[in-house]
Amino acid sequence: MSADTVIPAPPQPVIAVAGTSKTFPVRRIWCVGRNYIEHIREMGQDERLPPFYFAKAADMIVPDGGTVPYPSLTKDMHHEVELVVALKSGGRNIPADKANDCIYGYAVGIDLTRRDLQIASRDLKRPWEVGKAFDHSAPMGAIKPASESGHPTAGKITLKCNGTIRQDGDLNQLIWNVPEIIADLSKMVELAAGDIIMTGTPAGVAACVAGDKLECAVEGVGTLSVTIGPALK
Repeated sequence: MSADTVIPAPPQPVIAVAGTSKTFPVRRIWCVGRNYIEHIREMGQDERLPPFYFAKAADMIVPDGGTVPYPSLTKDMHHEVELVVALKSGGRNIPADKANDCIYGYAVGIDLTRRDLQIASRDLKRPWEVGKAFDHSAPMGAIKPASESGHPTAGKITLKCNGTIRQDGDLNQLIWNVPEIIADLSKMVELAAGDIIMTGTPAGVAACVAGDKLECAVEGVGTLSVTIGPALK
């Protein structure tokens, strides 16, 4: 513990950088809702509404190969595979045509969701945190630098559960593309190096249970595999 802190400082959450021993320190995690048309339809929502944002804490990240304890208070945890964007810089009111300059790289993530609690909160017009922002709710694979991947605008995004494909979409189905998301989000908050943006999920979300193995991939970006473990005592 530092002499200047009254409690030990918490560890810095990080994500691995693909092909290196280096890590990417995470500042904030922003998530985009309603950004694939088929997912909007399967959730029974108005597809004309723009996407919106919610947050997860950085210490909710689970690395590739990790185990996610089945969360408390739910009997309906869903998987949502997503393209993850990692920022190396930021600002306010970033123009969309300058947004790619802020991106360090891309990864594969899962927005795990306590669906029953999310829907209950939505119906009561309450915040979504109880359904979205819980311990171990943000598995993320290694980040591939944009200098290697480029800035993908198309490519398969998939999730398998126990070897069976459940989610099978394409990045070209994003309603708002990555530069548009960065530009819009930077109107609401000041973005900065270390920020992570999860860009929304394609159709096919479904429940998972203890013992399930989730395997995800984004073409040209990377993969992610996690196992759902038993609930913590």
